Amino acid sequence: MSTAAHDLNVASSAQTVVDEIADGALRRRPLAVRFWDGSVLPATGELADPPTLVLRSKRALAYLLRAPGELGLGRAWVAGELDLEGDLERVLGWRDSLRAASLSLADRARVLVAGWRLAGREALRRPPALQSEARPRGRLHSLARDQAVVRHHYDVSNRFYRLLLGPTMVYSCAYFDSPEESLETAQERKLDLICRKLALRPGDRLLDIGCGWGSLIVHAAAAYGVDAVGVTLSEQQADGARERIRDAGVEDHCEVRVADYRELADEQFDAIASVGMYEHVGRSQLGAYVRTVRRMLRAGGSFLNHGITRLSSGPVAHDTFIGRFVFPDGELHPLSDLMTEMHEAGLEVRDVESLREHYALTLRRWVRNLAVARDTAIREAGPEIERIWRLYLTGSAGAFASGEISVFQTLAVHRGEHEHRLPYNRVRLLEPNSPVSL
Repeated sequence: MSTAAHDLNVASSAQTVVDEIADGALRRRPLAVRFWDGSVLPATGELADPPTLVLRSKRALAYLLRAPGELGLGRAWVAGELDLEGDLERVLGWRDSLRAASLSLADRARVLVAGWRLAGREALRRPPALQSEARPRGRLHSLARDQAVVRHHYDVSNRFYRLLLGPTMVYSCAYFDSPEESLETAQERKLDLICRKLALRPGDRLLDIGCGWGSLIVHAAAAYGVDAVGVTLSEQQADGARERIRDAGVEDHCEVRVADYRELADEQFDAIASVGMYEHVGRSQLGAYVRTVRRMLRAGGSFLNHGITRLSSGPVAHDTFIGRFVFPDGELHPLSDLMTEMHEAGLEVRDVESLREHYALTLRRWVRNLAVARDTAIREAGPEIERIWRLYLTGSAGAFASGEISVFQTLAVHRGEHEHRLPYNRVRLLEPNSPVSL
């Protein structure tokens, strides 16, 4: 068979698969598909310059046949067998239409036959397992399993995270005054916003649950004179945080522990912050999480929870790209679930603020940072990690921009026998102090 005839056969085979098994939305393809031999399945939409999905080898098809849908696509992407020429965020915005497609047993049989026609035996072989795919073991949300999955995400490389996050090393959304503002300035503003909402005073004892690389506790100690304890399950984060504490000269006021917040339940604090951590807690443990915070909080104290939320209730799918490669065991909850648990635990909700647009801006800055330092990031953490983060950050930016998910700062107080110490006028709560450089 001539090369031209072979290419035509491959393209027509792929076209046949799409026509036979795709739903109406996928039959009108907004993107083209190019196969490893150069043959192309053209886009059928109306875009003048449609993006192109590139299958670099027959192994890409093997990943897709083993796990049709998001997980197979994710594995092929991470392995470098699947790529995209075009606007990645735009294409990821079409993922709902892809999720809507389902394959019956008959459809899967037709796909296997088509895979054989396209790639022969190689398409049916089990592709290599990916080193970066999490395979957690043990009881869900046990201390040991939680530590393992947290380290899967955070023990990549402190240098990699600095390339990604910038010098503030803040791994949560910034608080922008305008879209043109620098990421560093917006991150410093966010740290100060948290301190002001907590109404910190000199001598207060602050707990930061999931302290990351110590940015919040360093800022709170330097600008507000508190004594701060940060906890993380990542040894690498703790090492980085301690180094930054020494560099800032606040060793006498900051302590970082490699510990689970549940191991501190007998201690008392005037204020508690949890920033970008409760996504790891799980819906089944949400009540226990809030009750533990309540036990650790002194009467009159404040608790600020900064976390990503789902906009509706429903079952959580773990066999997803993010569930396998980014945040194993992670779950997003509706804001109403958190507020209900706070109320039932005896915490009074005082202030709620959405930072959704701020997270879209932040994620796009991180994507830009990663693109600029791509070669260095690959040398530091490997090509799988770079591709995971490129896909994860880009997809998340689009999800926040579209309102698919959101992020809220929820401020609550433990009144006990005393009144809280928040100001009567909310404007005073949000008045900034003089900026303090990290």
